[in-house]
Amino acid sequence: MVVLIDALNAIRDFLDTGGQVLFAIGIVICVMWLLILERFMFLLGRYKHIKNDVSTNWFARSERHSWCSEQIKQAHVSRVKLALNQNLSIINVMVALCPLLGLLGTVTGMIEVFDVMAITGTGSARSMASGVSKATIPTMAGMVGALSGVFAVTYLQRKAKREVEFLDDKLVLDH
Repeated sequence: MVVLIDALNAIRDFLDTGGQVLFAIGIVICVMWLLILERFMFLLGRYKHIKNDVSTNWFARSERHSWCSEQIKQAHVSRVKLALNQNLSIINVMVALCPLLGLLGTVTGMIEVFDVMAITGTGSARSMASGVSKATIPTMAGMVGALSGVFAVTYLQRKAKREVEFLDDKLVLDH
């Protein structure tokens, strides 16, 4: 229990050091990673069932070589592609939003530094330090969140593209 309270106090101190923008960055990163985890869980669970159902339905057809059959196959592949790419555009938006929010944190922190400089002059480094930390911590958090999201969403996009290609090739083969 004490460890949990210490952890919550450390998080609160970190959020206070970074300013209000850091809280918004944290929310965006949490939502982004929830969506990323949902995509990974989809790939590991439900996608296998969808792929098996499509294959079973396709190979249960008696006729698979006409124009109509090709259109049905393309419809199946398109539905799978939509399922695989669901939420990836939202994740991409959140990845792009993280550095922008970090930049907003930089601007608000620098405004605080300039306010302190206007009041106390340029000789008070201690009074400017909190504004500088409010300028740098959100930038760092936004970049870290964006980089982690870029790697995950790139993997998910490649995996989705590869799975669609594999399914399309699998449905062409006759058993």
